[in-house]
Amino acid sequence: MINRTLIRLKVVQMMYAFYMDEGKTNLNAEKELHKSLEKSYNLYFFSLLLIGAITDYARRRIEEREEINKAAHIKEKLNYRFVDNKFVKVLGENETLCQYAKENKLSWDGEIPYLKNLYERIIASDFYDEYMKKEEVSFDDDKELWRTIYKRIISKDEEYDEVLEEKSLYWNDDRIVVDTFVLKTIKRMTEDGGCNQPMEPDYKDEEDREYAVGLFRSAIKGGEKYREMIAGNVKNWEFNRLAYMDIIIMQTAIAEFLNFPNIPASVTINEYVEIAKWYSTPRSASYVNGVLDTIAKNIKKDTLTL
Repeated sequence: MINRTLIRLKVVQMMYAFYMDEGKTNLNAEKELHKSLEKSYNLYFFSLLLIGAITDYARRRIEEREEINKAAHIKEKLNYRFVDNKFVKVLGENETLCQYAKENKLSWDGEIPYLKNLYERIIASDFYDEYMKKEEVSFDDDKELWRTIYKRIISKDEEYDEVLEEKSLYWNDDRIVVDTFVLKTIKRMTEDGGCNQPMEPDYKDEEDREYAVGLFRSAIKGGEKYREMIAGNVKNWEFNRLAYMDIIIMQTAIAEFLNFPNIPASVTINEYVEIAKWYSTPRSASYVNGVLDTIAKNIKKDTLTL
């Protein structure tokens, strides 16, 4: 789940924090990087737990209404289809999800107002209405309903950002990546897969785990050299006039060029240009793209002449 896009983002964040805090040591900064990446994995499970939390809230609402109807001697057959969703049942019984939530104390308890808001938006949607009007629904129908809810409502919900910010400062910028893996997990689950269906691993493999540490260490260790390379390739602009975040982004990209030559330079450039779009000035993306492209070509030329 912690892919290289997220790793690059976290390394840039930790690099910026490292240079802003003069008292922070390399070791402390590296520990902070590991903690930040671990928190990203927490968010993946926390987001999956939201599906069950909304369903539980909906069930309580329906049951309360049923009790009120009974007390008032009102005969009304309530539709339990949404809360009896077969996909939600399979997800809620997943052993990995349950164990991880328990060990890391992840819970949506205490977030009733937010769950209420989400539920009311769900039941007001056209796709919910279509789902509830079907004569019969299959597991795939149940799963597709939640994939649509997550994609069209939850992943675009600004209030969700506020909830996450209150829960953890580390979660501020992780949603774009995490949401893609939540949707993949929903799509992959099957009715007959049982409670042992795999969740996304924290890292795809050991190589990615080593990449995170290696990129961070090399970006700091070669910092002075990499900044000289940036200064030597900025055109019509003094180095000290560059946005500081741009320098950090390019410094990290150069560390990747030089220490991970198996990654195509075009991939590296595209990834860090995207980070510049998120974190720096409106002009940064095109400027970072131009400088990194020149540096990458110079590195390739120097390599070929050796």
